[in-house]
Amino acid sequence: MARAGITSERVTRTAADLADEIGFDQVTGSAVARRLGVKDPSLYAHIRNARELKVRVALLALEELADRAAAALAGRSGKDALVALADVYRGYAKEHPGRYAASRFELDAETAAGSAGPRHAEMARALLRGYDLPEPDQTDAVRLLGATFHGFVSLEMAGSFRHTPRSADDSWAWALDTLDLALRNRSRKPE
Repeated sequence: MARAGITSERVTRTAADLADEIGFDQVTGSAVARRLGVKDPSLYAHIRNARELKVRVALLALEELADRAAAALAGRSGKDALVALADVYRGYAKEHPGRYAASRFELDAETAAGSAGPRHAEMARALLRGYDLPEPDQTDAVRLLGATFHGFVSLEMAGSFRHTPRSADDSWAWALDTLDLALRNRSRKPE
């Protein structure tokens, strides 16, 4: 029987908060149960196993990120949209490092298709319409954006940029300027 006050949503949000505090890889059912003040078996009235717990945190993170990205992109195009989208990912990673890590968690195909993941790709494609890229360049550009945003953020979060005098913010701006330039140069639009 489920304990009063403990819901699947509360379990998921508690796990997400815990991920931000101790790291997504460290989140376990036992840790969540302790945080909620229940015994481990009580938690399993709401989740089947540890993988389901991680999947739920991943789905929450993808949804939160998609909502923030949609709000940031509204009414923007071109480089302004590119910077807005990039800043959403970077800002979310800084604010919610565990959730951001969860957003990279591998989901099975059916779960991924029903998640907010496809919204991320749709928003990236919408942004890229401003650059008038043909296929397959558009698919390649979606991957380039994801690789650049995630790669930079992952390195920054790991402390990889602390050893040089140039700020990470300056390098971020340079990277986004370079992405914009590359995308404009691949465009079908005449200059």
